Amino acid sequence: MSTDAASTGAPQTEDPLPFDVRLVPAAAVCWSITAIGILGGPGAAVAATASAVVVVLLVAVALHRFSIRRALPGSSRFGAAAVIVLALCFGGAIWLQMRSIAEHPVAAAAENRAWITASVQLEEDPRRLMAPGPAMVMLKAALTRVDVGGEALYLGGRVSIIAPESSWAGLLPDQQITVRGRLGEPIRPDMTVAVIRTSGPPVTVNEPGTISAAAGTFRSNLAAVAQNSMPPDRAGLLPGLVVGDVSRLDETVTENFRAAGLTHLTAVSGANFSIVIGAVLLVLRGIGIGPRATVAVAFVVLVAFVIVARPSPSVVRAAVMGSIGLVALVTGRRRQAVPALCGAVLGLLAWWPRLAVDVGFVLSVFATAGLVLIAPIWADWLRARGWPGAAAEVVAVAAAAHAVTAPVVAAMAGTFSVVGVAANVLVAPVVAPITVVGIVTAVIATVSTSLAELTAQLASAPLWWLIAVAEEAASVPVAGIVVPDGVGGAALAAFSTAALVAALRFTVFRWLAAAVAIAALAMWTAQILW
Repeated sequence: MSTDAASTGAPQTEDPLPFDVRLVPAAAVCWSITAIGILGGPGAAVAATASAVVVVLLVAVALHRFSIRRALPGSSRFGAAAVIVLALCFGGAIWLQMRSIAEHPVAAAAENRAWITASVQLEEDPRRLMAPGPAMVMLKAALTRVDVGGEALYLGGRVSIIAPESSWAGLLPDQQITVRGRLGEPIRPDMTVAVIRTSGPPVTVNEPGTISAAAGTFRSNLAAVAQNSMPPDRAGLLPGLVVGDVSRLDETVTENFRAAGLTHLTAVSGANFSIVIGAVLLVLRGIGIGPRATVAVAFVVLVAFVIVARPSPSVVRAAVMGSIGLVALVTGRRRQAVPALCGAVLGLLAWWPRLAVDVGFVLSVFATAGLVLIAPIWADWLRARGWPGAAAEVVAVAAAAHAVTAPVVAAMAGTFSVVGVAANVLVAPVVAPITVVGIVTAVIATVSTSLAELTAQLASAPLWWLIAVAEEAASVPVAGIVVPDGVGGAALAAFSTAALVAALRFTVFRWLAAAVAIAALAMWTAQILW
């Protein structure tokens, strides 16, 4: 007798879902509760938590009643209970933190624009503010001691500091300083208790720690070598692409990158970590290092790069996202990429709740999801229609990243880039070489400046190409379409992207889109070269 299940009538085992999505509801619910609590305060946190619990219960009941749970892995009742427990934990935590911020003495003093003397520990490098008038920078810092109205208070909390660039640009993260200035209410809801505005230098400045000073030296060496070996526009761009240092980035280049949809390249993202760790893995595999030693070395390089790029929440987030994307691509285990991504989101939000309203965090999560979920599918689809493998992967990655991040950019900036995919495709081949050359240059600069300057020349031509593409993309009359910001803009961008993807399923639209794209790219590339 045949043992075939079909011939015996035995029930067949259903194919598993292509992705394990069991953690997606938990991540979405906890992220939503945290973001609503930060934006709306303690009351909004309670309302969001209660609403989430009710919605989860209703969905669980519906799944049970209509037996839809059999199409999902695991038990819907157990999953609903886990989501509710996590929602209560995140909701309670954000309620406590937002209540603490609302009742903070410095927050009360900020309402009266009081003068303050504060001892703080810097959390990040100074960031230049794009505003008319004298050059100013913004820094994030943690309070350790404040003097308000003649009373000394030892307390925590985070503040933003707005100060002159001339006397504050050289400060490093983890430095202890004393600042005298006037308080103001937070510029945006990011879990800071106040803004300190000052027009003078810090009152006192302590020496930075050994690790912070070493990272600062690494970054300054790279910037100095770039300044001495290439034109100013390329010299300012190289540190931004490698370690996120945009302090010397030309304003024209900044505007062109924004219009071309290339701004993400000048922020430390998961792509930076994927490139660096990927290069390390290639070298180690080439010299025959074993798997355990390879993992150990890659981990050391990852930690070192985090230190150099500054271990701020955004950089740690980028390291986590980059590692997830790299592991998913190297191992081909896309099914495990979703729970890894959701677990990373939950862990990062638990440790740094303020990431819930951080635009970089949103873009990073969406871009990572597009990389590990959508890009491989689109690449396979293109290869099945005769595209070369490398071209299919480049186009699929650029298109997927743009498709999933365009609604977020539209919501935040009120613009929708129509040249973003093309610009990202054109620059994709040079981003990795620039990053690797930049890292090697900075390492060599610790030993020999002249040799480092020669090495940096390898990145000069790719940097020229990157700047030229951004300039030409920004010059396109409809490079960016103005859309309403907020939810309306996000919905419009998402609908437009979905409609375009759906239209490309039809042959006539594919041929039309291909003809337009080829003609536009040919004309565009000709303008860049000549």
